[in-house]
Amino acid sequence: MSGVESVDKALGQAVEDIGGYIRKQRELAQVSLRQLAKVAGISNPYLSQIERGLRKPSAEILAQIATGLRISAEALYIRAGLLEERQGSGVLDALATDPQLTERQKQVLHDIYESFRRENRAGPDAGTSTEPTPRSAPGTPTGATDGTAALAVAPDLTGVSHEQE
Repeated sequence: MSGVESVDKALGQAVEDIGGYIRKQRELAQVSLRQLAKVAGISNPYLSQIERGLRKPSAEILAQIATGLRISAEALYIRAGLLEERQGSGVLDALATDPQLTERQKQVLHDIYESFRRENRAGPDAGTSTEPTPRSAPGTPTGATDGTAALAVAPDLTGVSHEQE
């Protein structure tokens, strides 16, 4: 078998694998082929051909299918051989995609998170003192251990009537 034939065979296997994976995910989600095709914005026959391994979907189509199945587009990209699986972190992924954070905030949180991970890899006692850390009573601010600190908490209004007389 030549190098070109082995690449073609591997590509064909990847197309079959992604199609079977999509079908399995669709069946697990209890979504019909027509429903998924509609949500993904593709035709029923095209989705059927993808599932049977006859067509290789583009990254854009995979993203649309992932949205319809409510699964990660990255998972489909990896299955299709478009991305290599990486040893990442869900926390870092969530930080990277959070629209509420600025790029600077994301970087700072990333750095802090990674420093915690490095510290934990160094050993369970790395960076910790032998003194026990006092625990705060529930509802008290951090550092207040005697319960005398002023609370900036709204009062419990359960059971209080707000009817106007």
